[in-house]
Amino acid sequence: MRIALLEDEHEQAQHVQSVLSERGHHCDSFPSGQSFLSAVLHRSYDLLILDWQIPDMTGIDVLQTVREQINWGIPVVFLTQRDSEADIVRALDAGADDYLAKPAREAELVARINALARRSNPDNEKEVLRYGPFEINTQQRTISLHSEELTLTDKDFDLTLFLFQNQGRLLTREMLLERVWGLARDINTRTVDTHMSRLRRRLGLNPENGFRIKTIYQRGYRLEAMKAEEPDHVEGTIETDRAVNG
Repeated sequence: MRIALLEDEHEQAQHVQSVLSERGHHCDSFPSGQSFLSAVLHRSYDLLILDWQIPDMTGIDVLQTVREQINWGIPVVFLTQRDSEADIVRALDAGADDYLAKPAREAELVARINALARRSNPDNEKEVLRYGPFEINTQQRTISLHSEELTLTDKDFDLTLFLFQNQGRLLTREMLLERVWGLARDINTRTVDTHMSRLRRRLGLNPENGFRIKTIYQRGYRLEAMKAEEPDHVEGTIETDRAVNG
């Protein structure tokens, strides 16, 4: 699992990274709210860990930005020295999924993270996933539309699965290159755009089938559920999202 950690104390950050790495997770650490938010916007993470007291803003501010501007249901855990009931309630009310006071016991931290990951991704345990008229068999690596199996490459399958599992979420080109292709996020390539254009046709992503891939200008793509009567204007779509650091 890929985890983003907001922690301005270097030794504490290294300790958490070491604990998570030993349990098979990948953890990137960031010392400020702005650097953390920029990374979360442009990279793909499965879970976030937030400290409360950081130099440029509070952990609550970061959480609110994640929920309001980035707007996706990624699990968020607070790991902080603040342990009053009022602080815990405030964090949970603001959208946190769990709360641990420092120093956290290593086994408990890992267990809570794993539990959140299971609850937030229940489809990971399923062999067959259904999204409207689409059926994805994760074991056989096949995709069917209205019970008719589609002809797709392995990479098309990986990209389609990732899109449906992240339905409604803005996926930057960097995220897709990293999670689907396994490439460094700074590689300049139109591979993603080419595959997206092809998937629109091969998957029949249109109002009749209930989904579309929406292009977010200069940002990336988002798979959206749609009603049959909605117009399907996807190529060259321009949408202005608020930037997290502006």
